[in-house]
Amino acid sequence: MKLNEFFTRHPVFTLDELDRFLTKRGTTNRITRNSLLSYYRKRGRVVSVRRGLYIVVPAGSKPESTPVDPFLLAAKMTPDAVLAYHTSLEFYGKAYSVYKRFFYLSNRNSIPVRFRNYEFQCVSNPRVLQEKGKEGFGVNETERSGVQIKVTALERTLVDVLNRPDLSGSWEEIWRSLESVEFFDLDKVSAYTYLLENATTAAKVGLFLEQHRESLVIEEKYLTQLENLRPRQPHYMERSKRKSGTLVSRWNLVVPGQVLERSWSEII
Repeated sequence: MKLNEFFTRHPVFTLDELDRFLTKRGTTNRITRNSLLSYYRKRGRVVSVRRGLYIVVPAGSKPESTPVDPFLLAAKMTPDAVLAYHTSLEFYGKAYSVYKRFFYLSNRNSIPVRFRNYEFQCVSNPRVLQEKGKEGFGVNETERSGVQIKVTALERTLVDVLNRPDLSGSWEEIWRSLESVEFFDLDKVSAYTYLLENATTAAKVGLFLEQHRESLVIEEKYLTQLENLRPRQPHYMERSKRKSGTLVSRWNLVVPGQVLERSWSEII
């Protein structure tokens, strides 16, 4: 049985996807499937990324040099994978810098994977979302190279990168990336922030929106909603690092001077 039709539609594929394809064509024998995979791997048409995940090498290309779409790989690492954090910003073309590390959300445990010069890291969905059954809030389904994948919407990504700066880069990287987004649906931003139930994150979202209230046309009601969620006592923007800064009383946040003044914008 030839798999050219399958390869054309699945530049990146999992064993489950291959099994479904073969089942529709009357083949459910695992030995047959394994023999097919072995045949195409030996001929350089298929390369294993990790157990159960493969990339297709176009006819005439060499396995070691064929281009790889890391977004497709990240989106296929687990059945429920969702591109998130800095990877989401890159996917939308909004990241200030290009990274070699790709992050995806999943409720399944998955060890980091290195393939060529890329690294793929699984991040558990926030516990509060799992408890509420809201892991899919703010997740978009889209198509890339004919493949359906999932990625967090920009509204959720805004909140996520402020919630987990350790997965998103420096403050300059985060600020510059978010500043390239022309529009946010603030009702969705507010709703997702409420879902997370994290006072420090709510304050950071409020701080960013207040700084950009003119460019993003932020109504005061959204800032007031976030202000009501802020910490009762002053918190550092990144509590694990506790960098010195200035207390912004409205948000009860100790903000590094670089963020408060956006001093990196002065560097030419």
